[in-house]
Amino acid sequence: MPRPATVHAVAGAQCGAIIVRMAFIRYSLTGAAATALHYTVLLALVELLGMAAAPAAGIGALCGAALSYLVNRRFTFQGSGASHGQAVPRFVLVALVGAALNSLIVGVGTQALGWHYLAAQALATLLVLALGYHLNRS
Repeated sequence: MPRPATVHAVAGAQCGAIIVRMAFIRYSLTGAAATALHYTVLLALVELLGMAAAPAAGIGALCGAALSYLVNRRFTFQGSGASHGQAVPRFVLVALVGAALNSLIVGVGTQALGWHYLAAQALATLLVLALGYHLNRS
């Protein structure tokens, strides 16, 4: 028969794993919503307002990043303990770098390579996602 301390340790580890999985699911759902907002803003600016794709992509990226920050702060990482004073400067820096790179990729894709702006945006999404992950980890 397992000792009570062992049972509690196993139960605690299982609870911790569930909490981590739930945070990851929340983070993923938030990312999907932020990406959807980004693409919605991009499409609206290009298709409805006739804006060039590169600046529209940057604006969409900033809108998605803002949503991501607000929802992750309240919904995913509410217990992290980091103050807005600590989190906001890093968020702003990563968001600005990501939006600038996003605009650059979409601009090069559409203007220099002749791609449709959504194809260029799809590539930008993958590259900026990878960059943002590394910047946020460091």
